[in-house]
Amino acid sequence: MLVAVAGFAVMDSMLKLLAAHYPPLQVACIRGAAALPFVLVTIVARGRLARIRPVNVRLHVLRAALSIVMLSAFVLAVRETSLASTYAIFMCAPLLVAGLSGPVLGEKVAGAQWGAIAVGLAGVLLMLKPGAGGWVTAGALWAVLATAMYTISVVTLRLLARTDTNESMVFWFTVTLAVGAGLLAIPDWRPLQAAQLPLMAGVGLTGALAQYLMTVAFRSAPAAVVTPFEYTALVWGAGLDILVWSVWPSAVTLVGGAVVISAGLYVIARERRARPPVAA
Repeated sequence: MLVAVAGFAVMDSMLKLLAAHYPPLQVACIRGAAALPFVLVTIVARGRLARIRPVNVRLHVLRAALSIVMLSAFVLAVRETSLASTYAIFMCAPLLVAGLSGPVLGEKVAGAQWGAIAVGLAGVLLMLKPGAGGWVTAGALWAVLATAMYTISVVTLRLLARTDTNESMVFWFTVTLAVGAGLLAIPDWRPLQAAQLPLMAGVGLTGALAQYLMTVAFRSAPAAVVTPFEYTALVWGAGLDILVWSVWPSAVTLVGGAVVISAGLYVIARERRARPPVAA
């Protein structure tokens, strides 16, 4: 899981570099198109091509629409602000998923968990308030939108997992992202430059590898054990900001991120204690 999170952080840094040359929707299309060959080769190599048949088509379409908006907003966020600042806001997604699990999935959400969710959202508000200027930056707003779309997408994914296979969800997510974002990007499409081809290949490779390793992680250990390692993304984001763009994280980002992560870890720990023991 640690290596998977690092891979996604490297991929996101490449998306940030591509965002300086292409519109957000085109970058989202590149993200899907670059990963598709690696996804397809993996499915074929494992002899699971028959498992990509979609069952709940409506949820696939809804997830595709949410993902296009989410990735486009994320690209705009990292283009306008640092990776660390975007990640710090994005860290509240598990809290929002926990909150939506009750009304949407019928799962029980305890009062203490609602309190942790409120604390995490307070941490996000802390990060939205800048040190000297106005109330909020454009990059932070795009990060909030990306987080909201990602949250709904995760809940949709959990519903989709009741009817469709992993191969179906991964394959159609990648295809619909590439095709849907590509069609929407046509009016502002810019010719691909040879200088950026290594970055595009890197996006596909790191994204596919990170997705595979994350799947292995969740298959090898309970979610309550694996999920906390997602929060190391903030460390990778800050490190890449310093290494690539010479941008250091602000104190507000670090404090707000710490509040959000603490609230998320509390929710995860409480879920782990509440889960009945599994027989050997």
